[in-house]
Amino acid sequence: MASVFIIGGAGGVGRRLGPLLLSAGHGAGPMARKPEQIEALRKQGLTPVEGDLLALDSAGLSSLMSGFDTVVFSAGAGGKGGPEMTRAVDGDGLEKAVSAAKGAGISRFILVSAFPDAGRGANPPNDRFELYMQIKRKADVRLTDSGLDWVILRPGTLTDEAGNGKVRAGAAIPYGNISRDNVAATLAAIVANPAVSRQIIEVTDGDTPADKAVAALTG
Repeated sequence: MASVFIIGGAGGVGRRLGPLLLSAGHGAGPMARKPEQIEALRKQGLTPVEGDLLALDSAGLSSLMSGFDTVVFSAGAGGKGGPEMTRAVDGDGLEKAVSAAKGAGISRFILVSAFPDAGRGANPPNDRFELYMQIKRKADVRLTDSGLDWVILRPGTLTDEAGNGKVRAGAAIPYGNISRDNVAATLAAIVANPAVSRQIIEVTDGDTPADKAVAALTG
């Protein structure tokens, strides 16, 4: 069973992932910075790790990762907070996390990225979101060049609708929506299947249970 350090552990996807990992018998250490976030995670039965991605340096983050064997990076500014926040979280934050994982001796790193078609066709064009997509693309490249045992998950447009655990996943699929519940289910399935390695996976809501959809990618 894996022991998973979740960066963005109190976020929309991360806080859904932790309980799924626990129920499957994995360990989960969601990182959170605010007392109210930490308390909410504890109420889910999790053991949160107190830490701030923006405030920590690589060595400090690496020390928090000690004892884990997998990193899930689900933090993201989502184009909010201005260009500097996007660069700090989605760009520099990912760079810092990759270095920290190496320092902690962790080889498996799963990144929640963005679907290439996200936000396209907006009228007028959304320059802030374009910057976000550019930074996410650079982060993907950084991870694939890292030498780690990486997986990049690119979900479609995220929704807060209740998930049913069923998705469509593949190297290239039609663009669509996906609930945060179903993203978390897909991440849990990737964690449970170490044969999924060095792959970029696009995912939307679909008709196939997440574990089967992920297993099909190992063939």
